[in-house]
Amino acid sequence: MEPDRWTTWRAQRRVLAIAHTVADTQRLMDPVKLLASDPRVQVVFTIAPHSVFGAGVRTWLEEVGPAVVPWEQAVRTRFDAALAASPSRDLDMVHAPLVLFAHGVGFNKLIPARPGRHSAGPRQTYGLARENLLREGRLIPARVALAHQDEEARLASECPEAAGAARVVGDAVADRLLSAAEHRDLHRAALGIGRDQRLVVAASTWGPASLLGADRRILAHLVAQAREGTCRVALLAHPNVRAAHGAWQVEEWLRPLTRAGLILGPASPEWVNVLAAADAVVGDHGSTTLYATLLGRPVFVTRSGAADIDPASPMGEALRSLPVASGQGPSLGLLLEGGPSEAEQRTVARLAARVTSHPLGFADRARDLLYELLHLPDPIAQDAFGPPAAGLHGERS
Repeated sequence: MEPDRWTTWRAQRRVLAIAHTVADTQRLMDPVKLLASDPRVQVVFTIAPHSVFGAGVRTWLEEVGPAVVPWEQAVRTRFDAALAASPSRDLDMVHAPLVLFAHGVGFNKLIPARPGRHSAGPRQTYGLARENLLREGRLIPARVALAHQDEEARLASECPEAAGAARVVGDAVADRLLSAAEHRDLHRAALGIGRDQRLVVAASTWGPASLLGADRRILAHLVAQAREGTCRVALLAHPNVRAAHGAWQVEEWLRPLTRAGLILGPASPEWVNVLAAADAVVGDHGSTTLYATLLGRPVFVTRSGAADIDPASPMGEALRSLPVASGQGPSLGLLLEGGPSEAEQRTVARLAARVTSHPLGFADRARDLLYELLHLPDPIAQDAFGPPAAGLHGERS
């Protein structure tokens, strides 16, 4: 950290944002932006070591432009708060009260089984498990930010030591999607979707059990059908797909489909605009599939990744209850004609209700959490710049 004599603003508080992957760094920007305009607060980023999907994080941060400090320096500096969206093994090295945000919708995936190790009990849920949140019996996060009140009970069951740290703040991505849905026609026009066209969005997470990993034939089948009618198909792929293989390689692999009309959605947070434009969605066990239920449109799922999903999670329920895209996948007619049945509408609505307890409420609730931890008054209620300087408002100086 630079000495005060070199800085223009003398911040009262310093906040560290800990980036692991492009995906969780994008999610961190939602709480970071709640502090960004406050001149009392300096936010700096650092890139955590040992991230399997760390490729691209530095480039993404360079494009956004925050201050970035090396990990070795970050763990030797005391901060007033730290923010993270992945419960990595390195977080206990940080000298600051830590707020841990979810890295996706809810907590759905089970911790991967480690080769050669036999667990004494069932696999725990990633993000809620004691091994994610405790080090030698000590709770690492000062606060665990949750999207839904049901997650409080799940957290208390899996890691009782963390129950007192839980705060339900809602889901920023859900809020951005709901806001984008209000401007659906604009987003469809930006994608080149005509008034007489329909849009099917295919959503893939990362890994061999994902839609791209295990069910690519479904995507190819949808694109082939779309060429014969007035439908378009768009693909939303998890940033980890590009991180593992390289954006160039992924685009080359998909080039036969993009030449045939496939729209390749962005890896940036603007992917919610593509999802908001959808008339129907085909997804796997990734977060995008659950976010799609907020739109109230037909959602089909693949089940290749079911073995790695907590049955008690929202995604566990989705894989059991939503229509299945198997074989070559559903026909476009089945996806788009007539809309979902009443039973399917009830299922989608029930799943959507599990995404967030506070629709459009993340900003207010997360801001309260952060300023409480920083021991600062919220600048929304108090002008952080102080009284106007002499000579303003027309006075003579």
